[in-house]
Amino acid sequence: MKIAVMKEQAAGERRVAGTPETVKKFIALGAEVAVEAGAGQAASIADADYAAAGAAVGDRAATVAGAGIVLGVQGPDAASLTGAKPGAWVAAGFNPFGERARVEAYAAAGLEALAMEFMPRITRAQSMDILSSQSNLSGYKAVLDAASEYGRAFPMMMTAAGTVSAARVFIMGVGVAGLQAIATARRLGAQVSATDVRAATKEQIESLGAKGIFVEKVAGIEGEGTGGYATEMSDEYKAAQAELVSSHIAKQDIVITTALIPGRPAPRLISDAQIASMKPGSVIVDLAVEQGGNVEGAVAGEIVERHGVKIVGHRNVPSRLAADTSALFSRNLYNFLSAFWDKEKNAPVLDEEIGNAIRLTQDGKVVNERLLG
Repeated sequence: MKIAVMKEQAAGERRVAGTPETVKKFIALGAEVAVEAGAGQAASIADADYAAAGAAVGDRAATVAGAGIVLGVQGPDAASLTGAKPGAWVAAGFNPFGERARVEAYAAAGLEALAMEFMPRITRAQSMDILSSQSNLSGYKAVLDAASEYGRAFPMMMTAAGTVSAARVFIMGVGVAGLQAIATARRLGAQVSATDVRAATKEQIESLGAKGIFVEKVAGIEGEGTGGYATEMSDEYKAAQAELVSSHIAKQDIVITTALIPGRPAPRLISDAQIASMKPGSVIVDLAVEQGGNVEGAVAGEIVERHGVKIVGHRNVPSRLAADTSALFSRNLYNFLSAFWDKEKNAPVLDEEIGNAIRLTQDGKVVNERLLG
């Protein structure tokens, strides 16, 4: 079995889907590993490090030639994988709802696309979950980005010249990214509060030393969909949440929004009127900006200012910490493939539960139920 690690072609993508650590582990399984020259350069990994780990380093054509498995961070252009084995697996992030044409191209090319972001949130797949591993560091980086744009200190400081008040930080959306943002802001000394549509997160928020801000007395709304993801809320809840958030947000120095709903545009959490209620010099970081944004007026790839408030909308936040996010992404891929590795066949064999969840294309057709429904 030949495994190919591709150099990312997407603009601004600095991550890589394999590291010398995972190269060694794949070779120990019995695989042959090829890495495209320059694949790890933006993540601070030299070609010589891959070669020392046992990989063959070459150009794209040589890397793909005869590969039965191709690894990527973002799914490579199907046309660039000419020379791979018929029916080769391509394990990567595909953004299947937003990049449907790419999925169709994989079907037409006879490749088997495996969308790692469709990995089911079950106990045995936790170590394979790229959304969690990448979101964890995104939450951390969001707080650092906010701190760099905020013109004041985070912690309370008592000095001979007087006291500096602690920054007030509000986290909206308490998934993996939100929880890490809470923990990071707390480490920096901020006064932290957080909210989420899922009532079950209140205990998690409080366990990290933050204050939970929750809508009360709206019956029958838990906000949790399949696999622990947030789901769309009722109009009654949205109205109650808007009222609660409006009164709270006006007192905040920094707001970080992380809310996403799989397969749908990001929910709008902050309106222009709410931004106007914040103090000049405040900062908002919108981690959902590429999916339409949680914040009115946020612009993907830019830092804009509205009513004296900076709105940070960096693209591809995990890529801003490429060395660490690459290490975690690569381990996710290794954990996935090694869990199904059949020593006799010297190849992985997927089971139905995970295989059917992540497989987008097979035998020239789009086969994933989430895309066909």
